[in-house]
Amino acid sequence: MQIRTKLTILIAALLPGVVLATPYDGIYRQVANADCALVGVDGGSIEIRDGLFHGVETQCRMVNPVNVVNMDATLYDMECAGEGAQWAERAMVMHSADRLGIIMVWNGYAFRYDRCEIPE
Repeated sequence: MQIRTKLTILIAALLPGVVLATPYDGIYRQVANADCALVGVDGGSIEIRDGLFHGVETQCRMVNPVNVVNMDATLYDMECAGEGAQWAERAMVMHSADRLGIIMVWNGYAFRYDRCEIPE
């Protein structure tokens, strides 16, 4: 096991309340003409930051990441809350083929979100 991997495991074990960034962190458009400054509203954008998914009036903790074999994708347990309810689901997140956005797959639904700002 690499030293970096061991260090990551040690830090995660010692600091369970700390949320780490995901490879998908960023702000993404819900639709082509979305206002990227408006996160979590219809017609605005969604955001993934430090293991939290901010959707339309919904926030989900992205926990228990599992790399999907032979894919640039990660499967997460999503612990969600919004509109007075709480629930848990699984979701798979992957970079789009052109790396300009992400694809998010929930049971029976798939969404492509383009990144609001393209990293250099």
